[in-house]
Amino acid sequence: MKIGLLVFGLAGLLALVSFMPPLAGRLRLPYSVLLAIVGFVLGVIIHVHGWAPGVVADFLDSLQHFEISSETFLYVFLPVLLFETALAMNIRRLLDDISPILVMAIVAVVVCTVAVGFSLAAISPYGLVVCLMLGAIVATTDPVAVVGIFREVGAPRRLTTLVEGESLFNDAASIALYSVLLSVLFSGGELSVGKVASSFLISFIGGGLAGLVMGRLATALFRWLRGWPAAEITLTVALAYLTFFVAEHYLGVSGVVATVIAGLVVGSNGRTRMSPTTFEQLEGAWAQFGFWANSLIFLFAAMLIPRMMAEITWMEVFLILVVFIVTLGARAVMVYGLLPVLGRLRLSTQVSPAYRAVMLLGGLRGAVSLALALAVTEQPAVPHEARQFIAVATTGFVLMTLFVNGLTLRPLIARLGLNQLSPVDRTLRDQAQIVELEALRLRIDEIARHEHIGPEVLDRLHAVFDASQTSMDAAQVLQLSMDQKVAVGMGILAGREEEMFFETLKAQVVDWRTAEALLARAERLGDAVRAGGLAGFDSAIEGDLRYSNTLRLVLRLHYLTGRPFWLGRELARRFTNLMCKWAVARRLIQFARTDVQPLLGAEVTDIIVAAHQRRLTLLEGALQALALQYPSYARHLQEAYLARMARSMERMHYRDMLAHNLISGETYSDLIEQVEMRWGALEKHDGLDIALSAAVMVQRVSLFEGLDDATMTAICKVLKPRLAVPGQDIPTRIGRSHAMYFVASGAVVLDLPDGTTAELGSGQIFGEMALVMNHDFQARVRSISYSRLLMLQEKDFRKLLTQFPALRDKIDAIVHQRLRAVEVWQQFESGQRQYEPLPELPSGGPATPDQEARADTASSGTPAAPDGPTAAV
Repeated sequence: MKIGLLVFGLAGLLALVSFMPPLAGRLRLPYSVLLAIVGFVLGVIIHVHGWAPGVVADFLDSLQHFEISSETFLYVFLPVLLFETALAMNIRRLLDDISPILVMAIVAVVVCTVAVGFSLAAISPYGLVVCLMLGAIVATTDPVAVVGIFREVGAPRRLTTLVEGESLFNDAASIALYSVLLSVLFSGGELSVGKVASSFLISFIGGGLAGLVMGRLATALFRWLRGWPAAEITLTVALAYLTFFVAEHYLGVSGVVATVIAGLVVGSNGRTRMSPTTFEQLEGAWAQFGFWANSLIFLFAAMLIPRMMAEITWMEVFLILVVFIVTLGARAVMVYGLLPVLGRLRLSTQVSPAYRAVMLLGGLRGAVSLALALAVTEQPAVPHEARQFIAVATTGFVLMTLFVNGLTLRPLIARLGLNQLSPVDRTLRDQAQIVELEALRLRIDEIARHEHIGPEVLDRLHAVFDASQTSMDAAQVLQLSMDQKVAVGMGILAGREEEMFFETLKAQVVDWRTAEALLARAERLGDAVRAGGLAGFDSAIEGDLRYSNTLRLVLRLHYLTGRPFWLGRELARRFTNLMCKWAVARRLIQFARTDVQPLLGAEVTDIIVAAHQRRLTLLEGALQALALQYPSYARHLQEAYLARMARSMERMHYRDMLAHNLISGETYSDLIEQVEMRWGALEKHDGLDIALSAAVMVQRVSLFEGLDDATMTAICKVLKPRLAVPGQDIPTRIGRSHAMYFVASGAVVLDLPDGTTAELGSGQIFGEMALVMNHDFQARVRSISYSRLLMLQEKDFRKLLTQFPALRDKIDAIVHQRLRAVEVWQQFESGQRQYEPLPELPSGGPATPDQEARADTASSGTPAAPDGPTAAV
């Protein structure tokens, strides 16, 4: 076929499909159903187009000569469709419903395959393997048909996620079963359940890992292409095809799963790794690619229907009806049988009866099933009767799902009310219109005065305002309970917080790593608010201040190895995150006062503001703890923050000047370069110095005052600097040996076995009793600030005491004082006023039980008052 004629045919099809969306809207038909009808008609007339005029005849002739193979569907169209759908999905909402999605994507495919296979084998002359292969082919729901219809009818977001997620992943299960059964048919061997299961697991899990690696690699490359939108979008197109092909041909795993996972990774991380404007262009470009692929794949698949149905018999019509009934029954077993069980076992959230009814009819089939059936017809090793049966049965079944299920979905969703707003959303909508119309009336009146527009014109507009306000029940918002109003307001602020963090990324106030962490935390906070309202928010803000897993790991390595590794970097990242959250929390409180209060009232707003004020207080405390320990870095962060804000505002001003033709493009480029030079210097910093030098920290410990230089040098060699963050448990046992600590700066608290606590500050020590008394130290030690400590392990402790008697005398004096304080406290508790003599300090031998009991309490500090053995420092 000549290239020119091929291009002519494709261009003609694209011109044809460009009129399909408005036509489908006017006819109130699902877009995929209309495409199937048009494709079927084209498939019929391309064989009888001798009557057509020259241009039309050439167009139909080009379509007739298209060589549409199964590989065309699988390798040209399917990667685009899968990647585009996955790119638009919210991965967090997908993970929230991953259990029902995987059940419908995997278990349902197996159930459908077995049900169809054994049913047809019992009533048809075809063998079990052929019938099972047909079952695997028709078990896959088509993402094109399902996604298209659900987007058209405006289905709820969670329902769309459930059905889209199923349609994305069940292709992998279906294709894996199909491949195994086809190999069994070729070899003539016996069907093995173990072989099918192992092949599927390898294909599915391997495809997921391949897609994860490819997606991560692509997102890592985005930073090298930042600023070149065309290159970044091109990379995503290459990623879709390369992931599918590499997974299928080189790794031998599911290209479908690999492409879906890669799309989810890019959709999740791309908005922070790319520039925001580029990601918006990316979404628009992929929506266009998806429209082309969606339209063409349905047209091409439908054009094959006349050829594949040419030799249909009444027996095959009967078998098609049987397949339709059996697949619907198998799907009903999954939807009404297994999904409720998952909810009762708390393996997933409950799926409502209305959702289950739509999911039952939402299993549309389409081009993927037709492509697999076409692949069977291209296999000469498969008997002709089996090829004919699979092609006809699959085509007839696909048509039935499109015209029966597809045409039923829209009225079903409307009858169940799933395309309507909830009562709370309707109330909020009406109240929003009331507030906006009142403000709009004032603005219109102001414009009329300035423009000298007569009162008769204003009267016409006022009539529109009055009619609109009369049609809405202004008192509806008052019918909501206080808890409902608070939940609505908290949800509004949660959504606004995500937008604010994304705005800081667009303004380049933060880098992509910080933005990624902030957006992830904001999404989790929003989920907690939507699930638990005010109580969920209070619980989530405590978790929001917890240390990241990376920081916990770095701290553990720091204590084990003594090296800070990336500790300074992780603390700097936490510093930045806290500052951004603090700034957004302040703006959210203002947003609640100005925008939420007109909608929900002052009383509800006060409750919401109080909750966010509690969060702001916690953030301020966490920030202050860091700023007190690292004041210079705190000043740098403030300078960098203001510099980025100034840079962003200056850029926006120059962009507006360019848009209004006040400056030329060349002038704009030069101004942007000067902006970068002007404000970039304030962002440069050597990083957070955690100041863990033993020689410097030793000077802050009063215990070492008066020691000679030789002793100080020896002490610095064995003392190991350690940093403890607020709330961190400090281990007094490292491996099999004990350790004591000197507090160079900061403060720690000891939770004693008797339920009391003691605070120790700069210059004090803890853990020494375990070394001197030779027993395990039972108290829990926690840092209450960013504390710099000097750790002395047991073996080094023994050497120092032997070599430097002066140091031993000082430590012995502290231990003796603490033992005496505990003795005083114990006698006070028992009502005794006569002090018994204290035991002599051991020289290294085992301690008596009485000494151990006393030392357990004494090692934490001196009693400060008769209220308990605490020592506030």
